[in-house]
Amino acid sequence: GRRALEAILDRNDPRLFVVLGPCSIHDPIAGLDYARRLKQLADKVQDTMLLVMRVYFEKPRTSTGWKGYINDPRMDDTFHIEEGMQKAREFLLAVNEIGLPAGTEALDPISPQYLGDLIAWTAIGARTSESQTHREMSSGLSTPVGFKNGTDGTLDAAINAIISAGAPHSFLGINAQGRSAVTRTRGNKYGHLVLRGGGDRPNYDTVSVALAEAALAKAKLPKNIVVDCSHANSYKQPELQPLVMQDCVNQLRLGNRSIVGLMIESFIEAGNQPIPADLSQLKYGCSVTDACVDWATTEKIILDAHSALKNPLIQRAT
Repeated sequence: GRRALEAILDRNDPRLFVVLGPCSIHDPIAGLDYARRLKQLADKVQDTMLLVMRVYFEKPRTSTGWKGYINDPRMDDTFHIEEGMQKAREFLLAVNEIGLPAGTEALDPISPQYLGDLIAWTAIGARTSESQTHREMSSGLSTPVGFKNGTDGTLDAAINAIISAGAPHSFLGINAQGRSAVTRTRGNKYGHLVLRGGGDRPNYDTVSVALAEAALAKAKLPKNIVVDCSHANSYKQPELQPLVMQDCVNQLRLGNRSIVGLMIESFIEAGNQPIPADLSQLKYGCSVTDACVDWATTEKIILDAHSALKNPLIQRAT
């Protein structure tokens, strides 16, 4: 998966990569049910797209709330983090065995040391792209890293993060034995920009994409752009995600060369649900964080994009 993503970012592979899956993992049974469906879909569209399963264990909260499967795997405020870490690793092993690459968000600098060997793509979120710690960590990750634009919609923090992560760094980290150690990194040349909207407006349209291309060119960075069809790009309304994706597919059909990837929040059931006090009341295959599109919609938009992109992506390779 990693090699394939690098080939796409290096323009040696004309395909699009799509990171899709639930907003967050809370039930490994439903998560693997989704993964098996996704693998079948991935095989059908492999000529045009590399599908990467979104496997998010840690959730940045604007204020408070459930912080994810690693932090509180039992979803009852008991915070069995060591159990969460082990279960997260077991889940990633299962996804890899199914034959899917996994993408995740790196929220703390320690988790990647335990999970990194099972991850093919890493995101740095809108709230953490400005953070020195995350930029240093990204410079040492062995996966391509997508930096999201700020929650206000500006690109500066993400572009500066790509430059910073591309350079070598020395900082305090942990070694393979779990001890504090000075970490020296070589720099990560696979940093790229993720447009997620912000400042109450989307930024996936042709003008926004052209402005992003210009900003990357000015910074002497490769014009590699991923569009997140969710978050501010869909006004947090999951049913708008297919429209965003369609717009990006149209841009590719019209000859766009900078959009290399897309992100979609998708699960078995549509929408989301609050976490009930009685966990037996949880609805199967439905997100407990951001709302998602359902599996039927996911399958349709991916297959539609596959048929629309066959020829344009071949032309992109020339």
